[in-house]
Amino acid sequence: MPFRKYTWSHVVFMVVGFACFGVTIEVIFTAFSALFTQAPLCGKSLSSMAGTSYVWMIFIYGLIPVFGILLHDKAKPIPTWLRLPLYVVIVYAVEFISGWLLRCFTGNCPWHYTSGWNIMGLIRLDYFPAWLLFVWLTEQIYIFMNTRVIR
Repeated sequence: MPFRKYTWSHVVFMVVGFACFGVTIEVIFTAFSALFTQAPLCGKSLSSMAGTSYVWMIFIYGLIPVFGILLHDKAKPIPTWLRLPLYVVIVYAVEFISGWLLRCFTGNCPWHYTSGWNIMGLIRLDYFPAWLLFVWLTEQIYIFMNTRVIR
């Protein structure tokens, strides 16, 4: 069982850490996207670099180490050029399923996409390069946490 080598405090530390990391990256990404598209967010000027996220994302990004614990050791032998796109497919699946569930239970998905190559407003396929960078960075942080911080 992959969770056996972790204590609860390690898992909680990783969940909170990745939740903070994911939300921070999302706020930065939305701020730069707004600047690039010249579409200010939150009624602020473009120079304010305002970015957004959602409280729901804390829980969704908190799933990263859970998936990491389950998948990383198995995926390690796969070459990076193939492993990273596989991780993006998993990100798309989690984003789609969590968005769909939020829509079912709350009546709304907070990140409803109306532009780009979107599927049902829940995922944007044209964000693939950004997700590639995100999963690469996430994997590097996950490896660091497992080799230097947790053990």
